[in-house]
Amino acid sequence: MLRSFLVAASLLATPAFAETVTVETYKGDVEIPANPAKIAVYDVSALDTLNALGVKADGVLSPHYVSYLDGAVEGAELVGSFFEPDFEALAALDVDLVIAGGRSSTHVDAFANIAPTIDMTIWEDTVGQGLDRLAAYGEIFDKQDKAAELAEAFNAKLDETKSLLDGKGKALILMTNGPKVSAYGASGRFGWLHTNLDLEEAAKDVEQSTHGEAASFEFIKDTNPDILIVIDRLAAIGQDGESAKATLDNPLVHETNAWKNGQVVYLSSAPLYIAGGGIQSMNIILDDIQATFKGE
Repeated sequence: MLRSFLVAASLLATPAFAETVTVETYKGDVEIPANPAKIAVYDVSALDTLNALGVKADGVLSPHYVSYLDGAVEGAELVGSFFEPDFEALAALDVDLVIAGGRSSTHVDAFANIAPTIDMTIWEDTVGQGLDRLAAYGEIFDKQDKAAELAEAFNAKLDETKSLLDGKGKALILMTNGPKVSAYGASGRFGWLHTNLDLEEAAKDVEQSTHGEAASFEFIKDTNPDILIVIDRLAAIGQDGESAKATLDNPLVHETNAWKNGQVVYLSSAPLYIAGGGIQSMNIILDDIQATFKGE
């Protein structure tokens, strides 16, 4: 039934465009309509960067989780969620381009039956792919100068943050989920906080999985990081429960150099966890780190 609906929708939604542009996507170079008039966005990282460029989405996913994008989605049609798109609402909107990625990437083929679709997933290289996506959106929407300006400002902030962290020691990335704690390494999903900031790992043998490696308080104490970088998953997805600050306020954690020296960085979790790689998200995370080390 759904397949028949999608096929019918695709026949009704095949606009003719005078110009096209070829852009780099997660699945390689793709030719799409240039400067599409109406778009639907199923990826918060994309919504983040498009908003920074001044591009308004006509259809958006819900919920979007990050409050700084509330204005970006205001007045837009709701076309489903990451995992459950509303295909009928999408077809009715008659968009010229669908932007998917990350959690919604499994629906790319179904979206493509309705309108031209690109998969703009950011995964293996958060900063590199994030800046690539920024440049691609600049090409699509004729915002190349603005994209270049945003990239230059971000790279300057990245260099400033690296300088601020120089000599501050080794870091351990932790994510709390209520009372549970997981550790992440340089090859994990938040690895850019090591690789792009030149931060040495306090624990080099952390399992590199999407959900991290379960970490005990004894492990944190024995690892003894000079810097703790903390993500609160419950806060990121808007769920109630024990906060990261409460979870880590533990006698064993208190014995670490990071705790003793006030080098515990509590990151803005929703921007990192939900919108990772978005240009605004990455700037927010660098601001969080700078604020801790500047004593703000």
